[in-house]
Amino acid sequence: MKFFLDTANVNEIREAGKLGFLDGVTTNPTLIAKEKRRFDDAIREIREVCPGPVSAECVSESYDDLMAEARRLAKLARNVVVKVPLNKDGLKVVRALGSGEGIKFNVTLCFSANQALLAAKAGATYISPFIGRLDDAGHDGMQVIRDICLIYKNYSFATEVLTASIRHPLHVLDAAKAGSHVATMPFAVFDKLISHPLTDLGIVRFLEDYRKIPK
Repeated sequence: MKFFLDTANVNEIREAGKLGFLDGVTTNPTLIAKEKRRFDDAIREIREVCPGPVSAECVSESYDDLMAEARRLAKLARNVVVKVPLNKDGLKVVRALGSGEGIKFNVTLCFSANQALLAAKAGATYISPFIGRLDDAGHDGMQVIRDICLIYKNYSFATEVLTASIRHPLHVLDAAKAGSHVATMPFAVFDKLISHPLTDLGIVRFLEDYRKIPK
């Protein structure tokens, strides 16, 4: 399973990268706005820190504008993956530029397995189901992940399932059990994957016992 950070904070990306298993980064306009950075500057710095895929999101609404913006974002760096919304225009852009120009796409704001099926047929590189937002709305977000993974396996789609809107470590665990290819998460969740109170307690006890050994 690949681990992505869902952030635009370069310090967080550097810190996670030191562990050696940060595979990529996802961003969105909300995350970049929090950093008070110009959009293109933030993406360029992130892609320099993270050699893996870096998702940069389109904000255009019409098909023609989406086409132009997708091409522009893809030129920022070779590892930029263009994010487009899961609507008709977004899917048309993926179909046109994915196969025609080789641009990689992360189709975002997915909330159903049917939507994910269409994204895969359009040729998306990644599909991003938002499980936390589904849970908030009273749905079972993880069931959607399981359904998508099953459908993609049934038909050998190349599109990777990128579980998004992760709120806690159990989301990561359940996504891995379902077969999700990627989990993208805030730094706080990433950090919690490593920690366990029994590990901390065990370290303290071993150190205490070591001090009792005759020197």
